[in-house]
Amino acid sequence: MLDDQTTVSTFLLLLDLAGTFVFAISGGMAGVRFKLDLFGILVVSIVAATAGGVLRDVLIGAIPPAAINDWRYIVVSCVAGLIVFRWHHVIEILQHPVLIFDGAGLALFAVSGTSKALTFNVDPIGAILLGVLTGTGGGIMRDILVSRPPTVLRSELYAVTALAGAAVVVCGDLVELPPRIVALTGASLCFGLRLAAIHRGWELPFARSRQ
Repeated sequence: MLDDQTTVSTFLLLLDLAGTFVFAISGGMAGVRFKLDLFGILVVSIVAATAGGVLRDVLIGAIPPAAINDWRYIVVSCVAGLIVFRWHHVIEILQHPVLIFDGAGLALFAVSGTSKALTFNVDPIGAILLGVLTGTGGGIMRDILVSRPPTVLRSELYAVTALAGAAVVVCGDLVELPPRIVALTGASLCFGLRLAAIHRGWELPFARSRQ
């Protein structure tokens, strides 16, 4: 039983760190596009990578939050920011690099946030909501720091994709499927839906002005 708990904890940590890295990349690229200096890029990278996880941990009572209490989160964020500062021209080769890394971070954090909420005995609906919050929180703070409307409020399907990934994790937990398979399935669904939404322009209905 102890070995199983250790394996799950390690897997959640790896998911969290992977999400931290890719979200930090998206934050750094946003900083580059808005012509921030090295310090500004690092700040946006750290905030984008940790804000969602900090909010999640505060709400589930995991105090102090892992992103503050574990040096690895800050180091991973800073390394990602330095990579962007030095090689952003290489990353720019990818089409819509910020959106791609943001989608990957969204998927990983939605899954890890939901999984961690479940380990803290949060009910299924609450776990899904915390997964969505974890996935979208960093992107919201990143966009606020660079003074643009948050992607979650104006873009193609965003929070809905996180909702789908989180729901897969909760359903898998309810039927006791292997956590790693469920997490990978949920993350793949979320990331795939996000990329499809970007490519095809899928979006929710919005109010249209008569003008």
